[in-house]
Amino acid sequence: MSRRGEAPSRHPKGCRFVIPRVVACSGKGGVGKTTIASLLVRYLMERLKGGPILAVDADPNSNLNELLGESVTSTIGDARELMKDAVPTGMSKDSWLEMKVHQAVIEAKGFDLLVMGRPEGSGCYCAANSLVKKHIDLLKENYAWVVADNEAGMEHMSRLVTQDVDHLFVVSDPTARGLRTARRILDLIGELGLTIGKTEVVANRVQEGSEEGLLSMALKQGVELSGLIHEDQAVGAMDREGGNIFMLDESSVAVRDTYGILDRALVRPSQG
Repeated sequence: MSRRGEAPSRHPKGCRFVIPRVVACSGKGGVGKTTIASLLVRYLMERLKGGPILAVDADPNSNLNELLGESVTSTIGDARELMKDAVPTGMSKDSWLEMKVHQAVIEAKGFDLLVMGRPEGSGCYCAANSLVKKHIDLLKENYAWVVADNEAGMEHMSRLVTQDVDHLFVVSDPTARGLRTARRILDLIGELGLTIGKTEVVANRVQEGSEEGLLSMALKQGVELSGLIHEDQAVGAMDREGGNIFMLDESSVAVRDTYGILDRALVRPSQG
């Protein structure tokens, strides 16, 4: 069993780290994207150790905090709602919201966590949304890595979390429906004009022996899979017991497969 921040770095000699500052996960509900996002946080802590990490739970329906072993007392959504009538006399909304954004940051061992909470409103909320984005952008400057567990539709990330993503992992399950959703997410990225350095689609919960058929089905949906994460009974047990991602042994299938994908995606051979 792994303990936070204690696993040694085991990258092969002759490699250098290429750090994409903002890494995000997206995918339809139920495909395991939040598990992958939490494994990404653990990977950065254990393998790269390249500076402070901010994990952002940008999906109001996810439980990233639980998978990272943290409880939440306040969210950005709470602050945005309160801003309508809770700002003290003599204090600007800008200063008040800056304070609330910093108060919403959970300082954990090895990473910080920010939970977006309920989705933003519209109309009269637009000024509040603009201020929220401003202060999150300022907050990100304190971190070497930002890991965002995003909504399936990408709009939330477009408006609030960040408009510039260095690496996006679109997570699918091994079904035609999941792959079609992944294809729609890829199309939506272009429609929204998001700036994303690299996008990869990975399939989660893949059964042993089904790989060839899955890759063929993905291509028929217009999706090229860059990685496969196999079904892991240990993840199911962790979920049933209400555990967190740090309870998984390093030898577990999900850890092994996810770390293999991240080794390839985030580490490049040194030149010369």
